[in-house]
Amino acid sequence: MRLVVIGVNHKTAPVALRERLAFVGDELTTALQQIDHFTDGSVIVSTCNRTEIYALAPLSLSALNESATSQNKQPDKKIASETAYIQDGHGGYEVLIKATITRLIEWLAHFKGLTIEDVKPYLYIHTTTQALNHWLRVAAGLDSMILGEPQIFGQIKQAVNLAQQVRDMSSEMHWVIEQIFGAAKQVRNDTEVGSQAVSLGFAAAKLVTQIFDKPEHTTLLVVAAGEMNRLVATHIAELGVSRIIICNRSPERAQLLADQLARAGRHIEVYPLSQLAEVLPQADIVSSCSGSMDALIDKNMTRHALKQRRYQPMLMVDLAVPRDIEPAVSRMDDVYLYSIDDLQHVIEGNLEQRRQAAVEAELLVSHLVVEIEHRFQVRQVGSEIHEYRNAAHSRAEQLLAESLVQLRQGNESPEAIMTELTRRLTQTLTHAPSKLMRKAAREGDSEMLALVVTGLNDAYRQRLK
Repeated sequence: MRLVVIGVNHKTAPVALRERLAFVGDELTTALQQIDHFTDGSVIVSTCNRTEIYALAPLSLSALNESATSQNKQPDKKIASETAYIQDGHGGYEVLIKATITRLIEWLAHFKGLTIEDVKPYLYIHTTTQALNHWLRVAAGLDSMILGEPQIFGQIKQAVNLAQQVRDMSSEMHWVIEQIFGAAKQVRNDTEVGSQAVSLGFAAAKLVTQIFDKPEHTTLLVVAAGEMNRLVATHIAELGVSRIIICNRSPERAQLLADQLARAGRHIEVYPLSQLAEVLPQADIVSSCSGSMDALIDKNMTRHALKQRRYQPMLMVDLAVPRDIEPAVSRMDDVYLYSIDDLQHVIEGNLEQRRQAAVEAELLVSHLVVEIEHRFQVRQVGSEIHEYRNAAHSRAEQLLAESLVQLRQGNESPEAIMTELTRRLTQTLTHAPSKLMRKAAREGDSEMLALVVTGLNDAYRQRLK
């Protein structure tokens, strides 16, 4: 397999370099168009924590040398001279893979206005089996800053969709992507690596789904429009809540959060903090993080809200320190109050469960990579058999046409022409197996020699039956 990956992530590179290597906006399209000139298919995954290029090495080095020439670089004559040697069956694609990696590193540094020395010390490079393993681990969330997080899978899908829009995928690259997607889903379905919430936003959203059967019929009240509340509100909003109310001292900041949470069909209202008591009865879910020194929601205010709600349940998430919601509220019926400490305890327990599940997930990844490689080998053999049969058929057609011309000319007897046709057909069909047997004998590979000879003889005997 000719798969390669180069990249940086939160483990290998400082944030300053990750920022410089990130691809944003139209850069991605331009980058994919350029990379496709010297690869057999590519995908760029660029997030806040990683920039990675997944690519298939080309079947020859002409594309690599042409690409180098376009950037005023000298083609690698030594490697180019070995292309025919590789393709003639004397070696694998190691040279092509190494050349592709070199070219990708040069291109990345040039595209981002950096030197190779700026980039290379922070890059990780994987090929063939290691590249498959890495891609699957990333897609399954095993390589993420937050173990098992699901967003990366969606980000990879978006990256693949963009790559497909820029250029039709080669059949091999398309096949590899299908295998990665299927295997990543299996890892998530068969293990618990992504099932537990390990961030405040995930934990809060998980609580919503546990308390409300239909989150899409609920109203979310966001008290204060700070960054932590934005993260939590974003996760809860992604559950499809039908209505969002924002209470904040600054109307401008409240409107900014409203714009960030806006989505077609979702109703968002903004109120000053002074109207909190008036809107509280309308809220099924409350997320509060104001930074106030005094409680904003007390037991009395909550009692009035519950009465107006006819005692329908309320989930309250208090992220503030000091607390925004009076602790006594937790003792009220129909109110589920969670402080930031409560959520942290949940997260710590869930993270430990994810770590334990990750061991099982890593073993499954290794098993799935082996399966993918076996399927790839079967696929390649099938393709090569098809090519070999087509070549043999074309040669037979050519020989038959020549023999028919000789028969029409009448210069030789039909018996002589048919004898010569049979000889040439036999020579054509036995050339490749004979070459393989000579190679096995020359290299002292008795096991391969015995396998080929036995296989051919068995096939010949089967034909005679």
